Amino acid sequence: MTRLTPTTSAFPLVTGIVAAAALSGAAVLAVLNSGCDEPGAYRSNDGVVELIGGCLKSDDLPVSPRHPTDVRPLGSNEPAMER
Repeated sequence: MTRLTPTTSAFPLVTGIVAAAALSGAAVLAVLNSGCDEPGAYRSNDGVVELIGGCLKSDDLPVSPRHPTDVRPLGSNEPAMER
């Protein structure tokens, strides 16, 4: 049966600290082993912020399809509207 009163043992505290330390260590190892020699930097150029350098290439980014420019209201015979 579960207790409805708070426990006074240190076991929950110790397990929480151990879990936090393990997750923090895993995060540090993931960053160190990411394989990127140059992390890149953000630079402002004519009011636009750009990422200069880094390991990301334009081929890595997904390309979204362009929307058609002729939009016709459903159920009408009107000519298509230009956007």
